[in-house]
Amino acid sequence: MIELSKLISSVEGSATLAITALVKKLKAEGKDVLSFSAGEPDFPTPTFIKEAAIQAINDNFTKYTANAGTPDLIAAIIAKFKNDNKLDYTPDQILVSSGAKQSIYNVLMAICNPGDEVIYQSPYWVSYPEMVKLVQGKSVIIDAGPESGYKITPAQLKAAITPKSKVFIFNSPSNPTGATYTPEEIKALCAVLVETDIMTISDEIYEKIIFDGGEHYSPAQYPGLKDKIVVINGLSKAYSMTGWRVGYAAGPKHIIDLAANLQSHSTSNACSISQKSSISSFDGSNN
Repeated sequence: MIELSKLISSVEGSATLAITALVKKLKAEGKDVLSFSAGEPDFPTPTFIKEAAIQAINDNFTKYTANAGTPDLIAAIIAKFKNDNKLDYTPDQILVSSGAKQSIYNVLMAICNPGDEVIYQSPYWVSYPEMVKLVQGKSVIIDAGPESGYKITPAQLKAAITPKSKVFIFNSPSNPTGATYTPEEIKALCAVLVETDIMTISDEIYEKIIFDGGEHYSPAQYPGLKDKIVVINGLSKAYSMTGWRVGYAAGPKHIIDLAANLQSHSTSNACSISQKSSISSFDGSNN
C-alpha cells in the first residue's frame, strides 16, 4: 500500500463536526438530544436574507466571482468595520472566504513557516492546534482555567513569547468557554503585543453574542497595533448563517495577498449566492 501524507495523517478530524453528525443521526432516529457541539444559533436565518438569496438565484447570480469577494460585499464589510469597530480598511485588505475557519487557515498559512510558534489559550477551539500542525508550526498553549475566569493575563502572555513566536491567536468572546474579555483586559494584552513583532489573529466570530451589557473591543483598535493584526469574522453566528459559509479576514495587504493567493488554488471564491445574501445581512444590521 502506498504511504500517505504523514502531515495530514497527524491531523485529527474535527471533534465538533463528528459530534454534530452523531447528534443529527440520533435526532433522525427520533431520539431527544441536546447538542453542545457546534456553535450554531437556534433561530433560523432571517427571512430577508433568505429572500435575497432567492433573488440572487432568480437573477442568475450563480457564476464565479472575484477570488477575494464581490466588490459590493467587500464594501459592506468595510462599512461594518467602520460603523461597529471604528476601523478603516481598504478593499485590498479584505478577503472573503468559505467561512471564518477557512479565513483563519488561509492567514496562518500566509504567515507561518515550519517551526514557528503559535500562541493561544486553553480551553481552545478544537481547530486551532490542528491548523498549527498543518502549517508545521508549534503550539504554545497558555492555561486559562476556571480560577481565572478562562482568561489569560498580560504576564502569562509575555512569558509565553519567545524569539520563535510568530502568531498569537486571540478569541473573544471565546469558544468553547464563552469567556468575554472586557475592553480593559484586551488593552492590557495589547500593551504587551505592541512591543513585539509577532502577528495577532483576532478571532471575533462571536462579536455579536455578548450579554449583560458587555462591550466588544477589537485588538485592532489599540493604537499602534492595527498593522500587526488580522481580524477574522463572519456571518455564521450573528445571522444564523452557519451553512451559508461566509467568513472574512481584514488585515495588512501583504498578508491578505498571500492568503488570497492560497485561496485561489484551493477553493476560489466563496459561494456567489451566499455572498449576495450576506450584503443584505450587513444592510439590515447597520440600519
